[in-house]
Amino acid sequence: MTFNASTITTASEGAWQGDNPLNHALPLLIVQTILVVFVSRTLAFLLKPFRQPKVVAEIIGGILLGPSAIGRNKKFMHIVFPAWSTTMLESVASFGLLFYLFLVGLELDFRTIRRSGKQAFNIAVAGITLPFICAVGVTFLLQRAIRSENHNIGYVQHFVFLGVSLSITAFPVLARILAELKLLTTRVGETAMAAAAFNDVAAWVLLALAVALAGQGHKSSLLTSIWVLFSGMAFVAAMMILVRPVMNRVARKCSHEQDVLPEIYICLTLAGVMLSGLVTDMIGLHSIFGGFVFGLTIPKGGEFANRMTRRIEDFVSTLFLPLYFAASGLKTDVTKLRSVVDWGLLLLVTSTASVGKILGTFAVAMMCMVPVRESLTLGVLMNTKGLVELIVLNIGREKKVLNDEMFTILVLMALFTTFITTPIVLAIYKPSRIVNSGSQKPSRLTDLQEKLRILACIHGPGNIPSLINFVESIRATNMSRLKLYVMQLTELTDSSSSILMVQRSRKNGFPFINRMKSGPMHEQIATAFQAYGEVGKVTVHHLTSISLLSTMHEDICHVAEKKGVAMIILPFHKRWGGEDEEVTEDLGQGLREVNQRVLQNAACSVAVLVNRGVARRYEQEPETSVAARKRVCIIFIGGPHDRKVLELGSRMAEHPAIRLLLVRFTSYTEVGDEGPKYNSPTSTTNWEKEKVLTLMKKTSFLYLSSNFPVNQNKIRVLFLLLG
Repeated sequence: MTFNASTITTASEGAWQGDNPLNHALPLLIVQTILVVFVSRTLAFLLKPFRQPKVVAEIIGGILLGPSAIGRNKKFMHIVFPAWSTTMLESVASFGLLFYLFLVGLELDFRTIRRSGKQAFNIAVAGITLPFICAVGVTFLLQRAIRSENHNIGYVQHFVFLGVSLSITAFPVLARILAELKLLTTRVGETAMAAAAFNDVAAWVLLALAVALAGQGHKSSLLTSIWVLFSGMAFVAAMMILVRPVMNRVARKCSHEQDVLPEIYICLTLAGVMLSGLVTDMIGLHSIFGGFVFGLTIPKGGEFANRMTRRIEDFVSTLFLPLYFAASGLKTDVTKLRSVVDWGLLLLVTSTASVGKILGTFAVAMMCMVPVRESLTLGVLMNTKGLVELIVLNIGREKKVLNDEMFTILVLMALFTTFITTPIVLAIYKPSRIVNSGSQKPSRLTDLQEKLRILACIHGPGNIPSLINFVESIRATNMSRLKLYVMQLTELTDSSSSILMVQRSRKNGFPFINRMKSGPMHEQIATAFQAYGEVGKVTVHHLTSISLLSTMHEDICHVAEKKGVAMIILPFHKRWGGEDEEVTEDLGQGLREVNQRVLQNAACSVAVLVNRGVARRYEQEPETSVAARKRVCIIFIGGPHDRKVLELGSRMAEHPAIRLLLVRFTSYTEVGDEGPKYNSPTSTTNWEKEKVLTLMKKTSFLYLSSNFPVNQNKIRVLFLLLG
């Protein structure tokens, strides 16, 4: 059955009326979206063990749905992806792409570029120049081997599009690869991100040039192309001079709001994105240029950018973006590469792109005195392709600069170069070797020569009261000063907001919490810890770890080694509260496994802080929280772990508001002529040594010895904070 585009309606009359819903636009779009999302998510799950970015799964999913695999079934294509739906699918995908490029503009922070300086600029220029030079010969061979359908397209247009596709680096994809590999805050990661930002800006300029030149094959001339370029430059200048100050004022106003972003500002921003896309489309550039440039006008690092990103990123990246990859996959037909010449051209293009990018970056990095291993890693990272590559290729196909064979070859090249990035980087560069070689040994809890260092991890504001009460308990007045590292644990996702948080990192590896978030709750937290700093006995440093749950323990253990902490404090994955002490929050099995992996791998002592709602009483009476008497019970069986608890107890004994009770458990099985035979890990003589080793003020302790059978394996809760 054939359909006329003018007869297609939005909704069907219903299956009970004998009408097929798939013959109408909206039901068919829903089916296409569900199918595309299902395929891409399934592939992402299958590729997760290989640590591949989500874009690889989406590109492969689009190719599988196209004529290369499933789409070879004509009946399937006629039902699910009929010819009349192509324009509708591409329009919806391009609309989502407009907002995704707005998010890319939000991620691109020019302050990162300026901070990295000349080195990153030189690396970016080399990574662009050498592939462009290589494109001269590759373009000539492709033109000779594959005849273009549009004879009005000349060598220059082919050269510019091919040069851009070979030299481009996918900034958003690279950010996610670096974040997952925990390289984003290393020297290699910072240099790669800055160079990719330079590369990204240059790619958009070159793509604008390519789009303008591609118009010469239609109704325009060289003069028209020049007008398009100058109009685009004028548009960018107007956005930076006129629109950017307006958005700065909007961002400043939103930073003082309580919790909700005002609707008027959301409407203003979304309308600005669409209007910018319309203007660039009228100029003769693609509408996505407008969305990208408008994203650049939003001030970075503020709450407005974070909230706007969280508002739209999930809907755009989950639904719209896979549709764009599916639309690209429908145009990719691997079966058209039939001859040996075609596959030889694929090998030539892939090797040229990889060698040119890696070699150019490696050579300049070596000239900048970067070590060999890091220089090679930079070259491989800069060879990452992704969404921007597909945008270039799709525009080239729309302008009929690239035919089906060229388009397929370049799509497969982008897929291969991105796929090999992660395994090659893991093989040649392992920063853990460098970190572990110079790590400090954990200090003793009672070391008086330097500050006691403790790393306390939190999942959210709910962990703050119990942590403050615990730190206050061990803040000894006459012993060594306390240095507290407070690390917020945040799960890394594919969302742009996670990457924005990671990008604004300090050189010590992690960003400040109060640089990422604001608002009454977080200001209250910052004020509480700042008060501790003013007391004079506690020095507080705010950190954060943004990583996958499967590797979050590596961040915790890495910081513990790097900072030389004596103890790691982890929050329990459940919290209790209310009159009946019911579980009010369960963070799930994932964070429970994080705690277990830290217990297994940490080089220092680890404590799990269980909040049974005790801290709530002190929250209700903040003026008496310190002065209120607290009773602490320490259960001692023996061994190095219990001695660590006694060391903490010795600090608690220094606190004037704490009453400490020490209970020692011993067990015996038989009584002989010489008295009972103890099965306790510590004998009576050793117990005297334990006291001398750990207890600083004996008068602050009450000692009870209970002689009855004890199952030591079952006694794991050594610490009880009693109201």
